[in-house]
Amino acid sequence: MAEIAESKQADNNNHKNEKSMQQYLTFLMAQDEYGVDILAVQEIHGWLEPRPIPNTPDYIKGVIDWRGTIVPIVDLRVRFEYPEVTYNKTTVVIILKTTLEDIEQDVTVGIVVDAVSDVYDVTVENLRQAPRMGSKVDTRYIKGIAKVDEAMIVLLELNKLINLEELGG
Repeated sequence: MAEIAESKQADNNNHKNEKSMQQYLTFLMAQDEYGVDILAVQEIHGWLEPRPIPNTPDYIKGVIDWRGTIVPIVDLRVRFEYPEVTYNKTTVVIILKTTLEDIEQDVTVGIVVDAVSDVYDVTVENLRQAPRMGSKVDTRYIKGIAKVDEAMIVLLELNKLINLEELGG
């Protein structure tokens, strides 16, 4: 009887551990590593030249036709004010799909990044809150900072990163 109770407890602990862990696809911009929830990732593409759309912010490079859906392409390098670079063979577009909770609508967007890095399991113990850096530093897109091995990964909050008004939606 004690063995059954211990087995059930072990199963409950494993289930709790699975719930407290999320996987993140990480990517690079310059030497910095960022991550997005792997469940939001639809596809990873090599660089595709988008069709420019007039009167959009400079970080919106245009739109592409992805499997019949018109998808805005956001250059995170420009959005996060990194120096612009020439796109090369490691430049990728990550197609993301998320539900914007305030309007309960699915949104698909592509983000341009320097390169895809890895997939990490992040537990609650590895996740730290984004530091407060004053009113001049915009941290609203940051879900938290994950420490995996020796790396510090900035995890992005997609619902805040994707702003329909700015994307023209």
